Amino acid sequence: MHRVAVLALDGVIPFELGIPSRIFGDAVGADGEPLYEVITCTVDGRPVTSSAGFTIGVECGAEAVGGADTVVIPPSNALGPVREHGRLPEPTAKALSYIRPGARIVSICTASYVLAAAGLLDDRPATTHWREAEHFQGMFPLVRVDPGVLFVDDGDVFTSAGAAAGVDLCLHLVRLDHGSEVANRVARGCVVPPWRDGGQAQYIERPIPEPSQATTADTRAWALKHLDRPVTLAELAAHARTSVRTFTRRFRDEVGMTPGQWLIRQRVERARQLLEGSDLPIDHVAEQSGFGASSSLRQHFRAIIGISPAAYRRTFHARDGTAPDLDPCGLPRVRAPGRGRAVRGG
Repeated sequence: MHRVAVLALDGVIPFELGIPSRIFGDAVGADGEPLYEVITCTVDGRPVTSSAGFTIGVECGAEAVGGADTVVIPPSNALGPVREHGRLPEPTAKALSYIRPGARIVSICTASYVLAAAGLLDDRPATTHWREAEHFQGMFPLVRVDPGVLFVDDGDVFTSAGAAAGVDLCLHLVRLDHGSEVANRVARGCVVPPWRDGGQAQYIERPIPEPSQATTADTRAWALKHLDRPVTLAELAAHARTSVRTFTRRFRDEVGMTPGQWLIRQRVERARQLLEGSDLPIDHVAEQSGFGASSSLRQHFRAIIGISPAAYRRTFHARDGTAPDLDPCGLPRVRAPGRGRAVRGG
C-alpha cells in the first residue's frame, strides 16, 4: 500500500492539513480496498498548535517521513523566518532529511517556501499562492515560479497554488497512480470537480464586474456536451450572445486561457477517459473526442500528457485489474519501442 506522510508544522492551517487525508483516504480499489495509508506526523512527535488556535496531537515523529512513498507538507502561518531569511529551522531541516530517495515530495500553498528553503526547488518549475508569488520569486531566484497555474508536476516534486489547489494536486496524484476512474470517484465523493479549468490566474483579484456582465459558464457547459464535433469560436460567441472579441476577452479573464486552448484540453481529457474506460480503436477515440483524425489526437495528446494515446492506454487500461507499472516517483513507465529504457509519462 502506498504510504503518505503529512508533516504538520507548528502553526499548520487546518484546512490544508486535512486535504491529503480526505483525498487519499477516499481512494479505494474495485473491491473497496484502501489504496493509500495516510499518516500525520510532526517534526518531533509532539502536538502542534494550528493556525485556528487548537492543538493537534499526533502519534508519529519525523521518522514516519522516512518510510513514506509520498511526503506532503501543508502550509503554516508560522513560516516567518523562512519567508524573511530563506532558511529552515533545524528541526524542520532534520525532518526533511529523512525523506528517502525516490519518494514524492508535495507542498500545498505556501509550504513551497519550505521546499525552496531546503533547496528542493532549485532550477525547477514551481508555484505557490498568487499573493506570494512575487515575494517567493525574489526570495528564491533559482526557482522558476509560475504564478498562473493550480499546481506544478515536476516528476518527483509537486507544488500547488493556494489552499483548495491542494485538492486539485492530490486528485492529480491519485489520477497518476490509479487512473481517472478512481480519481473521479474520489472527486464525486468530496463534491468537487475532478479537474478544474484554467489556473489560479482566474482567482487573482480583479475589479468586480458590472452586474449586467455575463459569464461564459453556460457556454462552457454547452461546449462540453458537443466535444464530439467541431466547435468554432464564432459558435461559442453566438451561444454566449456576444461578439467574438468580447467573448474571447471574457473567457480569458474567467478561465485563464483562450477558448481554443481550453477546448483542446477538454478534448484531451475526454480522450483520456475513453482510452481508460473503453476498447474503442484510437481512430474512434479521436472522433468522439472531437479531434477528427488520429494524427491530431496524437499531436495534442503528446503535447499535453507527454506520451502517445496508445502508450497511455497500455499504462492505464488494465482489464485484468493489475496496477499500472509506476516508477519510484509514481509516474507510469512506458517502454520506448525497441529500447530497454523507461520513458516518463503523466
